[in-house]
Amino acid sequence: MPELPEVETVRSGLAPVMEGRVIASVQVRRPDLRWPLPPDLVQVLTGARVTALRRRSKYILADLDRGASMLLHLGMSGRLLIEARPTADYHRDPAILPRHDHVQWQMQDGATITFNDARRFGMVDLIAEGAEPAHPLLRHLGPEPLGADFHAEALAAALKERRAPIKAMLLDQRIVAGLGNIYVSEALHRAGIDPRRAAGRIGASRLAALVGHIRDVLTEAIAAGGSSLRDHRQTTGELGYFQHAFRVYDREGAACPTPGCAGVIRRIVQSGRSSYYCPVCQR
Repeated sequence: MPELPEVETVRSGLAPVMEGRVIASVQVRRPDLRWPLPPDLVQVLTGARVTALRRRSKYILADLDRGASMLLHLGMSGRLLIEARPTADYHRDPAILPRHDHVQWQMQDGATITFNDARRFGMVDLIAEGAEPAHPLLRHLGPEPLGADFHAEALAAALKERRAPIKAMLLDQRIVAGLGNIYVSEALHRAGIDPRRAAGRIGASRLAALVGHIRDVLTEAIAAGGSSLRDHRQTTGELGYFQHAFRVYDREGAACPTPGCAGVIRRIVQSGRSSYYCPVCQR
């Protein structure tokens, strides 16, 4: 499932061809993805100008000059493909099958954006003006980890007296929005915190360091275009490259990269998900 850096990479790739541009037409090729598509999707979007393209947690929001917003989620295999101009030189990866093209936006200046989703776990929705805070997918989300509301004091308050493992708490979207398995594992390793440690028993100074490491990991991953382990591609079709910088994720049995540490990366399962950590330098 794409995490914050992958979604932000897609959002930034869409911005030059959607933000400030008018949607000339929309093609909907099936009535549903993960959930039914809004019946008025074509009507609302056709002729609308995208005034802003935002990311909230793992969702992309396109604000329209009509007051409504379009909400997009990539799911497990969703890709947004951009053809900047119809041209004979446009190359499409033959592995991305056209039969999985489910929604297509034709922009007034000629650019085409295609939502291709083989597994159909993605979604497209419309949010009426003023209804975003109450939307069932958005209303319980915590602060953005790269935003001003995410800081050591806020994290300490959210984790106070919580006995659940810190790994599980950071994956809880009500605590902090957009984090997933990869980047939590990487940030905990940098902070030297064992993923099994009770969240409410981590001191203030260590939480402050953790907040900084979370920000650093996400910023570095965005700069690298996210991580491509299976399905993620940038809007250009290129892979992300942050997987080459993993310190612990998917590196079971490898030597710990922390200078001076003699540990070996281990893998355990927490809440049905793999956690990777160093038993020597993470405590």
